[in-house]
Amino acid sequence: MNNQDFRKHAHELVDWIADYMENVREYPVRSQVKPGDIAAQIADIPPVAGESFESIFSDFQNVIMPGITHWQHPRFFAYFPANSTPESQLAEMLISALGVNGMLWETSPAATELEEKTMKWLGQMVGIPNNWSGVIQDTASSATFCAILAAREKATNFHTNKSGLYQQAPLKFYVTREAHSSIEKAMKMAGLGSEHIHFVATTDDHSMDTKALEQAIQKDRSKGFVPAGIIACIGATGMGAIDPLEQIGNVAREEGLYLHVDAAWAGSALILEEYQHLMKGIEHADSFVFNPHKWMGIQFDCSAHFVRDKETLIRTLTIMPEYLKSNQGVTDYRDWGIQLGRRMRALKVWFVLRGQGTEQIQQRIRQHIQWAEKLAETINNTEGFELITQPRFALFTFRALSNSGDDDNTESNELNDALIKAVNDDGFTYLTRTVINGQSVIRWSIGHTNCTWEDVESSWEKVKEKASKLQ
Repeated sequence: MNNQDFRKHAHELVDWIADYMENVREYPVRSQVKPGDIAAQIADIPPVAGESFESIFSDFQNVIMPGITHWQHPRFFAYFPANSTPESQLAEMLISALGVNGMLWETSPAATELEEKTMKWLGQMVGIPNNWSGVIQDTASSATFCAILAAREKATNFHTNKSGLYQQAPLKFYVTREAHSSIEKAMKMAGLGSEHIHFVATTDDHSMDTKALEQAIQKDRSKGFVPAGIIACIGATGMGAIDPLEQIGNVAREEGLYLHVDAAWAGSALILEEYQHLMKGIEHADSFVFNPHKWMGIQFDCSAHFVRDKETLIRTLTIMPEYLKSNQGVTDYRDWGIQLGRRMRALKVWFVLRGQGTEQIQQRIRQHIQWAEKLAETINNTEGFELITQPRFALFTFRALSNSGDDDNTESNELNDALIKAVNDDGFTYLTRTVINGQSVIRWSIGHTNCTWEDVESSWEKVKEKASKLQ
């Protein structure tokens, strides 16, 4: 493709993208295809000769688009959002065109220094101490993996990277059952084993019981284990559980454990003054992560990872072959994460924060929280439904009630599993499920950039309609 054709087709794509964002409500939220439908329409061998852009884009529209679940749909209430905004999309175009690999300062000084500045901005917005440092990872899963590696090295006096775990007493990490599955994966990848996760008991509101945490640490020490780290949650995935950061931080410092705080989704809400109290005790933590790509309108992928002591993270991850030695006295972000190659993600943070400002982002998040509270109250007052967990930020859970009033939840669980399937198969809206105290329940997470109250209300009407045919 020559530059003239590129210019022509690029303009066509911008028009298509603008039309897509304007008309995305016309699509079913979740893809309606069956497994194998897309693959059956794609050739088994690559083409020998190049094809025209017109042919390729036609197949994109006719083959690929039916298999897309529309994360940018305003009635997407499943999982957590992965939001896009015009400012972020424009930045992604430039990132793509520049093709920067920001592994070292000298491979693009602007990429490194912009990342340092925008991470300071994000830290100020959510309440990270000024003396902390930050890095943009791809996702919170990577940040959590880095935190567990850093905790492993700190607990073994940095011997594990050199000598392995062969002569090391088993390490223990402490979380609740509400913590994200990425922690178990990180424990496996770090060579620590998922069996060495100690699941701490929770209180009635599903937050970590700090008394139980202290007892677990002492019990493991008495058995010859080495307690190494704690992962606390602010807004856990299932139903938004919030661990008491200050109390856990005190335990971590007294016991000498590394404390990582996972606020992947809810961290964005910490830019609201009314939620800043949840950061009380952050000075006792060692690292903190949240995903601006979930609720701030900064394009996926973009995870903000903050550390109290950057040298611990760098020492854990640094490898220094001759071909990577560069200027001294500058930040080389290749030492801060798993990957050597790094995209220039800071550009989209810069575009969005400058284009929208903190006030606009705060207003949007606050509105989503208000809508969740309003809808939860409506559901709680609707016959045939029950609110299971109150809104945590903009997430709550509920279930439909069976007419028989079964005691063991079997019939109610089957009803709610059938309901979530019926709702999602319809395509009008998209919700997900979880299990709380043996009950199959439905999660409702509000957070899309272009969502309106009408989108919320009409989706609730659809849920009631589907439930009436099943109850």
